[in-house]
Amino acid sequence: MGKNPSLDIVIPVYNEAKDLKKSIDTLSRYLVGNLHDFTWNIVIADNASTDDTLAIACDISRKIKHVKVVHLDLKGRGRAVKYAWQHSQADIVSYMDVDLSTDLKHFPALVRSLLRGYDIAIGSRNTKGARVYGRNLMRTATSKGYILLIKLLFWIHFTDAQCGFKAVTRRVVDTLVPKVVDNEWFFDTELLLVAEKMGYRIYNEPVTWIDNPGSTVRVLSTIKGDLLGLKRLFFTHPWE
Repeated sequence: MGKNPSLDIVIPVYNEAKDLKKSIDTLSRYLVGNLHDFTWNIVIADNASTDDTLAIACDISRKIKHVKVVHLDLKGRGRAVKYAWQHSQADIVSYMDVDLSTDLKHFPALVRSLLRGYDIAIGSRNTKGARVYGRNLMRTATSKGYILLIKLLFWIHFTDAQCGFKAVTRRVVDTLVPKVVDNEWFFDTELLLVAEKMGYRIYNEPVTWIDNPGSTVRVLSTIKGDLLGLKRLFFTHPWE
């Protein structure tokens, strides 16, 4: 990749006008101070926001040279991430949730692992050394039950499918991402399942994660989408 690999950090957003500027300012300051070995850009991927998110994102990009904006007319976190990754020219692409629930101190280790031969790097709240704060009992049980179900059905080794803190190599974007069908929240699980089954190397970074009580994730509809996605993969085996 060369001495200074390029890196795009994608922030998928939907109606995040209230918190977007603060989060991008925080992330930008952190990257300036802690990621000198990469040439990086932040890409705000707005997927069909109906508030002032897009206008605020464009204003931020005019003021901060390392910030870019892409816009999609359709909703879907997976759709936004896929679009931004596939339209990137960077050696490594990543994404993180706009609320920055995962402590940014883990980001350098996440992306640097891909320089050591890993294909995909994920933040994990379920591996040794991880710290999780503020998550209620229902979300804890749902998260741990979900990864257990995946392991029982597919015999995989990755430890967290849903943490919004991931990075992949250019090879993964070119060869694996086009195989991922889901455009919603199941995107992450499908990416990891197909990747491990096809022999891609996955790095698990134990993270410190603080729950955002204002999260807009709809738990029940997300669970339904995840279960339908698992059913589809169980019967179709797209990695074969």
